[in-house]
Amino acid sequence: MKDVIIVGGGCAGLSAALYAARAGKSVLLFEAENFGGQITAAPQVDNYPGLPGVSGLDLADAILAQVTELGVEVELDRVTSIRSVDGKKIVTCEGGTYESEAVILATGAKHKKLGLPREEVLTGRGISYCATCDGAFFRNRPVAMVGGGNTAITEALFLANFCESVTVIHRRAAFRAEANLLLRAEKTGNIRFITDTVVEELIGEKRLESIRIRNRVTGEESALPIAGLFVAIGHEPQNTGLCEGLDLDTDGYILAGEDCRTNLPGILAAGDCRLKEVRQLTTAVGDGANAAMSAWAE
Repeated sequence: MKDVIIVGGGCAGLSAALYAARAGKSVLLFEAENFGGQITAAPQVDNYPGLPGVSGLDLADAILAQVTELGVEVELDRVTSIRSVDGKKIVTCEGGTYESEAVILATGAKHKKLGLPREEVLTGRGISYCATCDGAFFRNRPVAMVGGGNTAITEALFLANFCESVTVIHRRAAFRAEANLLLRAEKTGNIRFITDTVVEELIGEKRLESIRIRNRVTGEESALPIAGLFVAIGHEPQNTGLCEGLDLDTDGYILAGEDCRTNLPGILAAGDCRLKEVRQLTTAVGDGANAAMSAWAE
């Protein structure tokens, strides 16, 4: 029996573990893949306060070391179900079953990817899924943005502040982004749009050098030399089927307030897995702290 079980070892889960352990709670944390989550793929993080230039992997390792020194138990195991029995939480993993007073879900959300060969290899070497995180690395260089929603256009406007040019590539003729965002982008001199077009190939050995694009209507193909490719085609929250009765929105995000409490007593949600406006490293850490404090206040 643990006071708190945390599902997910990204920065939200690790932050929750830190706060719970410092409050004297017994904590068990499960991570299915790699501790630190998405940030470990970032070779350099410049938007975490006080640690400019730190690598994502180094930052994650430091937080992991901090929580284990406080006595947090960490396990590489995949949680398959969570249920409540007589007020206790029964957490079933591939490797066994555990009990706790509360559970914090910090399962995260994965960026939808293009599904192209070598996409994983070039991630962090020219390919990024977060303009706010990585845009500054491409100052005065040409980049492209793939996507047609609010996120894609907002990030294209952000990139236009310091990149030489931003080419927005959208697979459809019409954008899903709000009209005012599109109007701002259309009036920005170094943003151009390519519609009805998809990325077919990523070109570059050690770093991305260019992409091959194809018009879906005409079939015409061409090469686009760029230093960076930003992908904003949505996220996939990792929540489906994990906890019966948990309220989710239509996209699968957990409905939870700023206190991170869900509709189920003793079940909390922190980080990218919950419905929220801003998904950044700092907001994930803040969620972790809120969730831990709410958990022991249950």
